[in-house]
Amino acid sequence: MNNREIAARFEQIADLLEFQNANPFRIRAYRNGARKIADLSEPLAACVASERLTEIEGIGKDLAAKIESLLTTGSLPLLDQLLAEVPASLLLLIRIPGLGPKKAAVLHRELGIDSLDDLHAACTHGKLQTLKGFGAKTEQKILKGIGLVQRSLERMRWTDADQIATRLLQHMQGVQGCGQMEMAGSYRRGCETVGDLDLLVEAPRGSVEAQQVMDRFASFDQVEETIARGDTKMAVRLDCGLQVDLRVVPQESFGAAWQYFTGSQTHNVELRSRAKRRGLKVNEWGVFRTEEVDANAIDRNPEETKEGGSDGLQTTQASSENAVIPIAGLTEEDVYRAVGLPWFPPELREARQEFAWAEADGAITVGADDDRLPDLITLADLRADLHMHTTATDGKATLVEMVAAARVRGLQYVAITDHSQRVTMAAGLDARRLRSQWEEIDQLNQQFSDLVVLKGIECDILESGGMDLPDDLLAEADWVIASVHYGQNQSQQQITERILGALENPHVHLLAHPTGRLIGRRDRYAVDMEQVFLAAAQHGKMLELNANPARLDLDDIHCAAAKRHGVPVVINTDAHSTHGMEVMRHGVQQARRGGLTPADVANTLSWEKFRELL
Repeated sequence: MNNREIAARFEQIADLLEFQNANPFRIRAYRNGARKIADLSEPLAACVASERLTEIEGIGKDLAAKIESLLTTGSLPLLDQLLAEVPASLLLLIRIPGLGPKKAAVLHRELGIDSLDDLHAACTHGKLQTLKGFGAKTEQKILKGIGLVQRSLERMRWTDADQIATRLLQHMQGVQGCGQMEMAGSYRRGCETVGDLDLLVEAPRGSVEAQQVMDRFASFDQVEETIARGDTKMAVRLDCGLQVDLRVVPQESFGAAWQYFTGSQTHNVELRSRAKRRGLKVNEWGVFRTEEVDANAIDRNPEETKEGGSDGLQTTQASSENAVIPIAGLTEEDVYRAVGLPWFPPELREARQEFAWAEADGAITVGADDDRLPDLITLADLRADLHMHTTATDGKATLVEMVAAARVRGLQYVAITDHSQRVTMAAGLDARRLRSQWEEIDQLNQQFSDLVVLKGIECDILESGGMDLPDDLLAEADWVIASVHYGQNQSQQQITERILGALENPHVHLLAHPTGRLIGRRDRYAVDMEQVFLAAAQHGKMLELNANPARLDLDDIHCAAAKRHGVPVVINTDAHSTHGMEVMRHGVQQARRGGLTPADVANTLSWEKFRELL
């Protein structure tokens, strides 16, 4: 197990103990341990090997032993015991925002609620209001939370699916006689959530190697159930509930299958439509042309195609006067070329604008113009990270440590943007503490020639409107981020007006995580984003794409809208630790789905050019 998985197990133990009203000190030990492990940049396995586990703050002998158990066996007797004592359906109640283990236990004990359906019925009939601490507003929040949990059960965040996909690919290595091995589906397209995983492996159909591939797939340690197994495909369900589909594909069809199973469905429908107009047929086995031939010369052994599907190749029968001639399928590039199209980056395959881009001016082109297929941004294009926190507020690393980590990553400039005073739970900075931090930044900038550290602040937009710190103080900053952390349940008019007021402020440069959503945990607040885009364009402001995989805010549609309005996007990590800087790749992936090029993203600029922009 990796650090994140072990931290999740400890959090689960803490939830289960709290549900059982266990000793609060014991519960706190597991929560603190989970937090320390999640923030740890070094793999726990390395700490075990060097016998340094107990040197980690918050990890005593008991937790260290449990970590070693998880690393060596993948299981923990205490967790197994707790899961046996608490019904699985009750664990879903704990996931509802604002409910938590203690309140879930009260509902279970007082009202006999054992599932989301029970809870929904109780809220609908006003039963929660009979309990102390549960009013009408609480019922409405819980009803909304039930919907969030139900949606989260259907799809998994990309970053969580990525951990599974990485482990699965590692597990599948070494099967003799196999060629290419690739993931497809929504995972490959970089969708922010994933409904299932699709794995393609190259091997001759009906071969011993194909069966060995399936045997290896079935032995993956997270497989809980084999749903189906045939000659060319297999489906399993993992212990986390995620379904994984395996396709064994011959070499000559691998490119066609990879394209087909990557999708999206709407992209593939458009592709097949264009193929049909050219007298071609596209499916998972390749691109084919139908030609008239002598019926007596036709091969009378049609090959079986995709089981149960309507898109399989309809092979020629003996009475036919047409033959199906394969013309492409080895690579994706071949498939698209046969239909007169360029290869599309997977992130763009949503049938939004990619086909129009590809046909700009009647020619297949790739370039930077707004009406051409864009050269999408890559991680290597970014030169700065302009949203990060330190131990001055709620960060886990000091200013010096964050700057050192930025230098290791080769960044040209960064902004230190701790919270302003309104965020009291994060010990937000007042004017005195902020100026003190800026003095320290000035001293650091005298030490380095390879990195510029901007004196920044993440300044809250107050519930009543206006900024959390006075304008004369913000005027001293190099970089000011405006953000909404409080009053997120206000009306659309109130929240929109607050944000528009911040964008009008001459000292504000960037609006952070503009919709405030947390994927699967909190819906975006009511804000008129079209008005936000117009105001940002009018006042020369930038909008953040927060790369934290729990946020990815702006989403891909809003990224495309920012591009349309000519509003620069800044991809930031919002890092609260040195390890947190690693999430930048998730933001880049989201930007690519929005069709953003380096020219659309402000922190691809050199420091000199960015300073001119400011």
